[in-house]
Amino acid sequence: MNPTALWFLSLLAAYGLGSMPTGWLVVKCLRGVDLRQQGSGSTGATNVLRVAGRWPALGVLLVDVAKGTAAILLAKGLGATPWQQLAVGLLTLAGHTWPVWLKFHGGKAVATGLGIFLGLAPMAAMACLGTFLVVLAIFRKVSMASLTAGLVLPVVMVWAVAGSERLPYTLLALAATVLVFWRHRGNIQRLLAGKEPSLGQKSL
Repeated sequence: MNPTALWFLSLLAAYGLGSMPTGWLVVKCLRGVDLRQQGSGSTGATNVLRVAGRWPALGVLLVDVAKGTAAILLAKGLGATPWQQLAVGLLTLAGHTWPVWLKFHGGKAVATGLGIFLGLAPMAAMACLGTFLVVLAIFRKVSMASLTAGLVLPVVMVWAVAGSERLPYTLLALAATVLVFWRHRGNIQRLLAGKEPSLGQKSL
C-alpha cells in the first residue's frame, strides 16, 4: 500500500478510535438508558460515575485513555511525522467529542486527550495527570481539575519536548486546551456560580 493510502487510513483510524462510544455503550448495557439524556449529558467517565457507579466509570476511563494512545502509537508505527501526528491527535479528539455514531454528541476530550499525550509526550502527560489529581483531591471538582490540567498542558509541553516535535506537539496541546475549555463552558458557569457538583455528587 502506498504512503498516501496508509496516511489516509491512519486518519480514519484516528477518528474511528476516538469515536468509540465507550461510556454510552457501557451505560446502555448496564442501565438500559441513553447516557446523553442522563446527568450532565456527556458520554465521559464522570457522567458514567453518576449514572452507573465507580467500576463502570473506571472501565470507561481506561478505555477512553487507551483509544487516544492507540491512535498515536498506530500513527507512529506507520511512520507519521510530528505534523502528521498533530493531525491524528486532532482527529482522535474530534472523534471522541463528536462521534458520528451518537449524532456528534460525545465526551469532553479529557481522558482521550490524556491518552493522546501519553503517546506523544509521556512526561508532559504525567505532569498534567499529577496536576489533575492534586486539584481533584483538594477541591473534589472534576471540571476544575480538568480545566487546570488543560492550562498546564501547553506549558509543560514546551518544557518536555524538544526539536522538530516541539512546535506541532505544543500546537496540539493548545488546541486540546481550547477544546476542553469550550466543552466545559457550562461547568465554568456553574463553578463561578458555586453550583458545580463535587465528585460523585448528582448534577445540580
